[in-house]
Amino acid sequence: MSFMKGDLLTKTRKLVKGLAKSEPLWLKPMQKAPPVVFPRSDGKVKPISLPEDVYVNKFYQKHPESKYEDPIKFNGFSPVPACIFAGRVLELKEQGVREEQALAVADMEYRGEKKSKRQAYKRLRQIAHIQGTKPPPNPYPSAIKEIQAEERPHVRDRFFNPHILEIAKKLKEERAADMRERFGGRGV
Repeated sequence: MSFMKGDLLTKTRKLVKGLAKSEPLWLKPMQKAPPVVFPRSDGKVKPISLPEDVYVNKFYQKHPESKYEDPIKFNGFSPVPACIFAGRVLELKEQGVREEQALAVADMEYRGEKKSKRQAYKRLRQIAHIQGTKPPPNPYPSAIKEIQAEERPHVRDRFFNPHILEIAKKLKEERAADMRERFGGRGV
């Protein structure tokens, strides 16, 4: 039945009319109350856009180092700075502030908050130094440094892991054999 066009009702009607199938019991009630036909999509999925997306993009243009922060943190409750910035701009615009001024105010607030966080951590380090203890880890690290900290063990692992060293040795031998094959044993 896949070669026929239409839904189940149409296909069954055609089969009954062509005497290819006997009329099922459900056909007459279904003809009286046919199922709802949903409109088909044109195959193009429209992108979802939120009102704050414009301001999130402007924030990332101004502060490209923030691009590396995870926009959706499943294990955290605080939103990323870009979303806070965009929300603040929309809030200011609703209050009647012009867009340029709203962007400037939101940017000033972001920079002030970032500066206060840095100063608070600097003070924590000073207190730890005075007490003679190890300073706490930075609660506000840059996203790039967080990514590098996650990758660091894997980078170091390539120098000491015997399995990786074996693979590297095989690759060098294959490359040398390939070079000998290309140049006929001369120059290598």
